[in-house]
Amino acid sequence: MSVFYKICIALLIIGGLNWGLVGMFSFNLVGWLFGGAMSAISRIIFTLVGVAAICAIPSLFMSDHHDGH
Repeated sequence: MSVFYKICIALLIIGGLNWGLVGMFSFNLVGWLFGGAMSAISRIIFTLVGVAAICAIPSLFMSDHHDGH
């Protein structure tokens, strides 16, 4: 797995955990850590998570079969 996809997965995990906190506890951890959900850094993080999700879409259609080569 390339570094690019590892970064995408890490961002997707961060986003998923944040959404889980929002859904269960109405607590936005990213917003809390970086000065509110509408702060510039929070919006950048949210944008990066969204871009990572878009970049991960092709992996849904890739074969995960390995023939030992």
